[in-house]
Amino acid sequence: MNTIIKSIPVLDLDGVATDLMVLYKNKVQLLLIYNNDCLGCTGRAIPLAYKLQQQYPNIQVAGIHADFMHREGTKENIKSIFTSGENPFPIYMDKSHKVYDQFQAEGTPQWLIISKNGELFRSVFGSQDNAQNRIFYALESLV
Repeated sequence: MNTIIKSIPVLDLDGVATDLMVLYKNKVQLLLIYNNDCLGCTGRAIPLAYKLQQQYPNIQVAGIHADFMHREGTKENIKSIFTSGENPFPIYMDKSHKVYDQFQAEGTPQWLIISKNGELFRSVFGSQDNAQNRIFYALESLV
């Protein structure tokens, strides 16, 4: 794997274009590609991302809502899945699932772990115990 990632172009929830590789330069990133209609995403992956954010405060956790036909994200429907109505970590939109395609995601949730020097360290599909262990061990080896 160990590919240097040059760019991860996304939109913030206000529709402003940004690049996560510029925004979070020199930080370990844990990026969660998900969709609101994915029960594994909303039931397991997002709570796990929040937990990992608490456990590893030096890691930048962010969500990327991948849009698919008839399953697009808006600021309102993305925020609506959180009981507080606020995002627990930064969330971005992947219009036309370009980032999803860029990383050849197997489905949602797809986790991307990017090292401080911009290398794709791991890509993990899923949110059940085996995937959670793989994510945990990958993060442990980077911090």
